[in-house]
Amino acid sequence: MCSVFGYCGKVKDKAGFDKAFDRTKSRGPDDTRVIDTGKGLLGFHRLSIMGLTHTGMQPFILNGCYAVCNGELYGFEKERQKLKEKGYTFKSDSDCEIILPMYFEYGVDMFKKFDAEFACIIYDGRTDEYVAARDPIGIRPLYYGYDKDGVIMFASEAKNLVGLADKIMPFPPGHFYKDGKFISYCNIAKVKNVCYTDIETACKNIREKLIAGVEKRLVADAKVGFLLSGGLDSSLVCAIAAKKSEHPIKTFAIGMTKDAIDLKYAKQVADYIGADHTEVYMTPDDVISNLEDVIHLLGTYDITTIRASMGMYLVCKAIHEQTDIRVLLTGEISDELFGYKYTDFAPSAEAFQREAEKRVRELHMYDVLRADRCISVNSLEARVPFGDLDFVSYVMSLDPEMKLNKYNKGKYLLRHAFEGLGYLPDSILWREKAAFSDAVGHSMVDYLKEYAESKYTDKEFEEGRKKYAHSQPFTKESLLYRDIFEKYYPGQSDMVVDFWMPNKEWEGCNVNDPSARVLSNYGNSGI
Repeated sequence: MCSVFGYCGKVKDKAGFDKAFDRTKSRGPDDTRVIDTGKGLLGFHRLSIMGLTHTGMQPFILNGCYAVCNGELYGFEKERQKLKEKGYTFKSDSDCEIILPMYFEYGVDMFKKFDAEFACIIYDGRTDEYVAARDPIGIRPLYYGYDKDGVIMFASEAKNLVGLADKIMPFPPGHFYKDGKFISYCNIAKVKNVCYTDIETACKNIREKLIAGVEKRLVADAKVGFLLSGGLDSSLVCAIAAKKSEHPIKTFAIGMTKDAIDLKYAKQVADYIGADHTEVYMTPDDVISNLEDVIHLLGTYDITTIRASMGMYLVCKAIHEQTDIRVLLTGEISDELFGYKYTDFAPSAEAFQREAEKRVRELHMYDVLRADRCISVNSLEARVPFGDLDFVSYVMSLDPEMKLNKYNKGKYLLRHAFEGLGYLPDSILWREKAAFSDAVGHSMVDYLKEYAESKYTDKEFEEGRKKYAHSQPFTKESLLYRDIFEKYYPGQSDMVVDFWMPNKEWEGCNVNDPSARVLSNYGNSGI
């Protein structure tokens, strides 16, 4: 991960800018550079992943134009060769050095050409204007706000803009900003043409596209590791990578000291694929003592996101402190594509598809945000194979009738795609899904609820929740998280649209806790 900051106009308080930018120094601890474009500032904190020498340091400069990018541009070598043939020269092996030449050649149409996870800001010295853009899923973070003079600012995290902007909002994924407007260049959640095919063809394509998504994310000049929960998604990512790697891959799992479901299954997977596996343990004290820090680093009050972040943050902290790994592959985004436990209750294929579209559009505020912040705050980079653009586009386009749980097993298509091929043992491939926040140990969520219960009387809870009109807290736990959030991001709750919860309009989903544990179909998921 890296951190970018663009102040797109006159800066009256350079010291204030520097202080705000330093709040995300952990995203890029290797080097820092701020350039005055003549019409504002562009800042970059670097985490060296591709092109490790100083020549890969940003902002990149070309013909009076500047660019900063937090991203991975997959397959950039082919585009760089085309640009060389057109007369461009390159000083580094950084993938992001192609951005300005591509901008000169294609303008804002270049964003459609990217196979990438990225957030970038460009200053065009020819027109004296700023252009910014973000990948279609929003895997790389970007926020924006306006100063008191109406000058727009872009930054990797909301915390960079606190105190500088009255209202902070996430930069919409799949959009670019130009001429004062946000313009969509890719709505990856919306399907233009439904793909009607047979199940075997669909599963073959799912398998091949996921393998390709993992393979391209193994390319790095820094060391790569893997988060392994023992669930289907992260296990598949690790199994694919293990088959593609000459040496044992390094995997990491975390759980509570007494009742972690994940640790048991993660070890089974690691043993099966021959991984170099590390277990990390967390205690009730770790959970409570890190709660405020986790909410601060996340910039959210959402219950699901905060719960699921506790384990991820602590395992990434251990990886940062105890290893020299810089890149982590994770299993996020599979649920949004293939379904959660609650989407088993979808009343129709159309309802399933609408829910999937909603979840993919909002991912950047929830699971993707969690992965980015927990990993980047520990000076690591997240890569998300299930977020591969070709893979997401294909799975979203499949006939939703095929994706409904008509098979008495959630995520059947994904499981069947790898059935009988030796990637995973059947006990893992067909195991019921457990929610991440539960699988690290059911006791973790119980400790959080008990802690919240001790913070408020019933009267204090009723009075406290009324302070908030938007996304009003509905449990003591949600009030606790909101109060902590407001301490660091006062008045900025609109950055998150609402709580990540099952669709209450569906029969069987009208629940007041986001954990799948409360659903009637949870069954053997927690065993």
